[in-house]
Amino acid sequence: MAQCGRGKTISIQEHMAINVSPGPIHPIPHISHYFPTPGAGSGSGSTPGAGPGSGSAVESAPMGAPHPLTLSLRGAVEDERELMPELDDSDDSMTLGSLEFELLYKSQENDLQCTIHRAKGLRPMDLNGLSDPYVKIYLLPGACKGNKLKTKTMRNTLNPCWNETLTYHGVTEDDVVRKTLRISVCDEDRVGHNDFIGETRVALRKLTANQPKRFNIVLESVPPPSPRLITQAHRGIAFYLREPEVMDLEERGRILLGLRFSPSTGELTVSILRCAHLAAMDANGFSDPYVKMYLKPDGGKKSKNKTVVKRRTLNPEYNEEFLYDLDQESYGSKSLEVTVWDYDLGRSNDFIGGVTLGASSCGQAACHWLECLQRAGERIERWHKLTNQLGR
Repeated sequence: MAQCGRGKTISIQEHMAINVSPGPIHPIPHISHYFPTPGAGSGSGSTPGAGPGSGSAVESAPMGAPHPLTLSLRGAVEDERELMPELDDSDDSMTLGSLEFELLYKSQENDLQCTIHRAKGLRPMDLNGLSDPYVKIYLLPGACKGNKLKTKTMRNTLNPCWNETLTYHGVTEDDVVRKTLRISVCDEDRVGHNDFIGETRVALRKLTANQPKRFNIVLESVPPPSPRLITQAHRGIAFYLREPEVMDLEERGRILLGLRFSPSTGELTVSILRCAHLAAMDANGFSDPYVKMYLKPDGGKKSKNKTVVKRRTLNPEYNEEFLYDLDQESYGSKSLEVTVWDYDLGRSNDFIGGVTLGASSCGQAACHWLECLQRAGERIERWHKLTNQLGR
């Protein structure tokens, strides 16, 4: 038993109830209590449906004036807002930091150079109030592992300085018109997934060939959807529009070929220079690519040539040359089939992509083949897209 201040005896249950009681309990008013009752008489002073003892808490307010309960609820909400932490209504992208970089498109070499200079004021992502930032870039559309390039990681800083140049090979003028460079800044974590800090995107059509352009851009906070989801969405649209050729011909990378035809000796020299952005065929996210070619319609072993295998890469460099006996009369009836494969030990090799060059081809492949004949004795180098057409 416990004694109160005036000597009144109360039970321990009552004592505990008093100590934990949040305050007086009021009856729950009806929903109609929150709205003034039209035509309510001044004598009653209460809202219909109010219980006895409700008094002025449920009295109707004059027409056009806020009801007392409305004012009470409004005040409670304002009190609750004062207790809540203040929310920042400013643009969140202003807190992510800025990135300074430079872009240069070399039209003769078909190279796109992205020089990452520095970042300032990055958002801290680690518990020590710092980050371990690095930059990765993609060419959109068509983002894949072979399309990704990244800088080194700078440790424990919010103002990293890289001064590092990343180069894309095989970027044609058509790519400059339709592609966009996505530049993302991320925080590297040795355990778990890396954290996304911010990004920016630059349409390549904003560049002038052979003239560097410098950017200093505030990073944005919303990451784009997964490239895999974008690809699936495009395939779904192509199926809806009944365009099976869009679904069938999938770009699997690019290859740089050199052709030189010598009518005096009757030789065709094929140079396999390099590949870029190949599709990954192995579980480690890479491929072991090599190039194989045939001069058709002679598809026998004598017309077959292949390069060495390059291990664990999606951007191999070969610089190998192969000779074919070819006279000028039969040049127009021949075609060169070039395919890229992923070497697998103990099982069948995986087809990555291919291209056919000949007078009966179309687009860049036909132009390259005919230009080699027109400019006899000179090596003509061109980039070609690899598709899955030859592997079907």
